[in-house]
Amino acid sequence: SYFGDRSSCVETASALNLTSSSSVRGLNSTCAGRAALPASRSACRSHTPTGYSVTSSSAVSAHSDASVIVAVVEGRGLARGEVGMASIDLKNPEVILSQFADNTTYAKVITKLKILTPLEIIMSNTACDTGNTTKLFSLITEHFRNVTFTTVQRKYFNETKGLEYIEQLCASEFSTIFMEVQSKYYCLAAAAALLKYVEFIQNSVYAPKSLKVRFQGSEKTAMIDTSSAQNLELVINNRDSRNSHTLFGVLNYTKTPGGSRRLRSNILEPLADAETINTRLDCVQELLQDEELFFGLQAVVSKFLDTEQLLSVLVQIPKQDTVKNAESKITNLIYLKHTLELVEPLKAALRSCNTPLLKAYYNSLEDTRFRIILEKIATVINDDTRYTKGCLSMRTQKCYAVKPNINEFLDIARRTYTEIVDDIAGMITQLAEKYNLPMKTSFSSARGFFIQLNADSSTLPNGQLPSEFTKITKMKNTYSFTSPDLIKMNERCQESLREIYHMTYLIVCKLLNEIYEHIHCLYKLADIVSMLDMLLSFAHACTLSDYVRPEFTDTLAVKQGWHPILEKIAMEKPVSNNTYLTEGNNFVIITGPNMSGKSTYLKQIALCQIMAQIGSYVPAEYCSFRIAEQIFTRIGMDDDIETNASTFMKEMKEITYIIQNANDKSLIIIDELGRGTSAEEGIGICYAACEYLLNLKAFTLFATHFLELCHIDALYPNVENYHFEVQHMRSSAGNKEKIAYTYTLSKGYTEEKNYGLKAAEISSLPLSVILDAKEIKNHIAKQILDRQKSTPEMMRQRAVYRLAMRLVQTARNSRLDPDSLRVYLKGLRKKYEASYPAPGQNDEQ
Repeated sequence: SYFGDRSSCVETASALNLTSSSSVRGLNSTCAGRAALPASRSACRSHTPTGYSVTSSSAVSAHSDASVIVAVVEGRGLARGEVGMASIDLKNPEVILSQFADNTTYAKVITKLKILTPLEIIMSNTACDTGNTTKLFSLITEHFRNVTFTTVQRKYFNETKGLEYIEQLCASEFSTIFMEVQSKYYCLAAAAALLKYVEFIQNSVYAPKSLKVRFQGSEKTAMIDTSSAQNLELVINNRDSRNSHTLFGVLNYTKTPGGSRRLRSNILEPLADAETINTRLDCVQELLQDEELFFGLQAVVSKFLDTEQLLSVLVQIPKQDTVKNAESKITNLIYLKHTLELVEPLKAALRSCNTPLLKAYYNSLEDTRFRIILEKIATVINDDTRYTKGCLSMRTQKCYAVKPNINEFLDIARRTYTEIVDDIAGMITQLAEKYNLPMKTSFSSARGFFIQLNADSSTLPNGQLPSEFTKITKMKNTYSFTSPDLIKMNERCQESLREIYHMTYLIVCKLLNEIYEHIHCLYKLADIVSMLDMLLSFAHACTLSDYVRPEFTDTLAVKQGWHPILEKIAMEKPVSNNTYLTEGNNFVIITGPNMSGKSTYLKQIALCQIMAQIGSYVPAEYCSFRIAEQIFTRIGMDDDIETNASTFMKEMKEITYIIQNANDKSLIIIDELGRGTSAEEGIGICYAACEYLLNLKAFTLFATHFLELCHIDALYPNVENYHFEVQHMRSSAGNKEKIAYTYTLSKGYTEEKNYGLKAAEISSLPLSVILDAKEIKNHIAKQILDRQKSTPEMMRQRAVYRLAMRLVQTARNSRLDPDSLRVYLKGLRKKYEASYPAPGQNDEQ
């Protein structure tokens, strides 16, 4: 049956506050045997062939007010830690999707679930198989004791089905969600299971295009959508996916797989909490100031293996005791011993640290469980057993891992193995003497023991090896071969190894059972190591370039900032520029000729913002940032054949997405808009989009070739115009004029005329076409009205607005002493008086 028992179905149905009596009837009839979606669910613990659910009998009544059902799914294997969630409120037709990378404590998942206060949580039956429950499932059941748990078969967590459901059910107003989630497989998989399950328990289906579907980033982190991450080349280079010219490539000097994963997930989801960021920056600062601490920590951290991967393997109990499983478990126990032996050196490296976070890590390493596990391992495993490189040396470590006198039969098997290995070495020595050739014993995991010979064919009798040798391979002057006797010896050796591994495995399993209760301290260790690795990576990146520590205020102010990826590509410092945005000047329009540096500059600001929010130093002489809760970009002029979107349609979808989701704490980067349609319509769309965004307090940078847009500053005093300067040079050969790009940002809009035609000339377009284009352009220009001029009243209002904003800024952030402040305020007054015509002057002035 679908549920544990019939009575619990009715009880749960009433708790779900279902209005239709047919829903309850539907549930009852399902219980009788019409199971469309195999699952298990009850108001008490019940076991079914497909899984189990856990809740207390009071859970239903306790959660009678709750009406949210959540599906949670986690990636498997290397994707463990990548979590997808989908939730729906039964009282409100809104589906909220989220996907994020979490660490081994699953803090983000727990936080999100606590905010949702769910009535019921759905998970895959593979997450809670008896004796093989995942850590995520255990943590959720621990934190949500009064919530009903339902398990459904893994096949219902299907991302393709999830996308189909969203396309079918999402209302057209929210259709931009497709762009955001089409590559977020785990939240789509969760959505598929959730919607299938909800339709089943409700015994009804949602009408097509009736649901609000939205994507929500995790709390206390900034949200960066997929296309923005792609546009900014955060982790993947757009031209070549193997190329390291990305923000991840610039900052990645990590030494462990865990540190690399942590850096990647932080770049894609930066922090949005200034206190946490500053705690990280304090650590980076200490690492930069204390070389001994930096090199000491780096030396220890680089010795750690993939602790998270090790943990996941250790806590799995294989269903079959094969030789491969036995060997794997022994190897992992050696890795565990190696990892735990690094705890003391790590503590020693952290002992002299001063910052709160590093001190907290030091205190966490004081956990007695590390010592307890190591002591338990020491009772069984040899002290000198350690992780080594090379398959033969590691095989030897595994053979002699367990101490002697623990198992008599194991000791005998090891003596036998040693004798066989000695016999092999003796046999090869005899063969070398017999044929008078410099043979040596070699080993590979694929071939076992074999013979190697470094000799030129001319030195061999008759130019070839003796006939008793087989499986001969030659690389340059090195021969590799074996003999029938050696093959037999290898088989005896393997047989002996199998016995050793089997007996060692039984001892190791017994040992692991004793240490399982203490093993959770390793989650903490994995977390510490990956964080230290990432912070060391930030410090390392700073030493290679002149980065500066960012401040967090209500202003985005960057003095002489430059593009971090461009610096890596060019191998020299690029041209640097200033940036200044405040609440009073939160909208910047940037103009300039093609190739003058607009796109690079816009990406630079977004990259610097992300660097600051992950706790890294920033490429600038000075920088202050306002925490951005969301970072949006609209960059590029490509169409999308997969979603059947033309260039213009793609532009519209992207700007719609920004308008629907932006808030006052967003950073918005728009590089060209409305270029895929006629000039008049393009200008109209740009103007309207700008006016909408101007109503927000979001920081917006807008690059455009539509110079008509620059005049919006006459209506909105919070708009600033900037442009990229170019210089005109005459070529020495003739009277041809060349453009020299300075890549320098200046105030005001560009005075350049016909720069599109100049770019066309450089591209070797036929002269007749160029001349024709100039004539047509001049004809159209005559028909355009004079530019709009600001009236004195407008100028006065603008001056008052700017003065007020400067005063607010000063009141909030000033660190000046009274005398300096007085001088600064006098300067502001002079600037204010000079910035608009005095009353009584005529309009022309």
